[in-house]
Amino acid sequence: MDFRALGLGLTFAILWSSAFTSARIAVRDAPPFLILSFRFLIAGLLAIAIAWAIGQRAKLNRAQWISILLFGVLQNAIYLGMNFVAMQRVEAGLAAIIASLLPISVGAASWLLFREKLGRLGVAGLLAGLAGVLIIMTARLQGGVDGLGVVLCLIGLAALTGATLLMRATNSTGNILMVVGLQMLAGSAILFPLSLLFETWQVNFTLNLGLAFGYMILFPGLIATIIWFTLVNRIGATRAATFHFLNPFLGVLIASLLLGESVSLRDAIGVLIISAGILAVQISRRSTRKKAGPNSNLGARPSVVKDNRR
Repeated sequence: MDFRALGLGLTFAILWSSAFTSARIAVRDAPPFLILSFRFLIAGLLAIAIAWAIGQRAKLNRAQWISILLFGVLQNAIYLGMNFVAMQRVEAGLAAIIASLLPISVGAASWLLFREKLGRLGVAGLLAGLAGVLIIMTARLQGGVDGLGVVLCLIGLAALTGATLLMRATNSTGNILMVVGLQMLAGSAILFPLSLLFETWQVNFTLNLGLAFGYMILFPGLIATIIWFTLVNRIGATRAATFHFLNPFLGVLIASLLLGESVSLRDAIGVLIISAGILAVQISRRSTRKKAGPNSNLGARPSVVKDNRR
């Protein structure tokens, strides 16, 4: 892995992890579904405009349009919607830890549903991830963490896992930015009616809200998307996904620095164990795919999975 790839991976991990903190700031001053619907509307239009300017077009078949809708529901509406609602109840660091379990949840689901081989290292990684979560959650539950907030984060994780599995066999269409923009618009179209039905539109137009909203659109939304696909094209999806092991640590660190969230020794130990588990799962899956050979479908690259996670 060259230094440019290393820099891209670190930058992506920082941007992805920081999104939880910006979301936590934003939901203090505005309803979560309303924020997300306008965020996806603006970011989606920007992504489509950029895609159009570089020659990408929305030339998709029926199956691709269906996948865009489903992905918009699972990732943008359910995963992010549940996380934004949850962050009215739980700290950004805890939400980041739960969401960072994605490589482990996908590895477990692929193992159970698709019989994808993980090997001993992969199984050890799954068990380590579970152990790390138990260490953190037992301490947090004893400290009075909001149970509903945790459940909402877990529902979001399940939805994102489903989205990842849904797209695992979808090959790149060559117009990724256009597809990402359309997915964002799909998410906006779903979340806006939910906001009308279930939320009271009480918005405090503060500087913090403006900065957090603008940051979410530009950095975790668009810039992180471009960085991710640049990284995937440079080193491959499996190697790029190895940078996920930094997310639990970075998510907790950024929330602690910017929001003043406390981090206990048990939190630190749990984060380290989860990070080690994520890294073990990714290394195991990469080794398994190498052994399976180029004709195996185990390494099918998810073309639009890691587009706008935050």
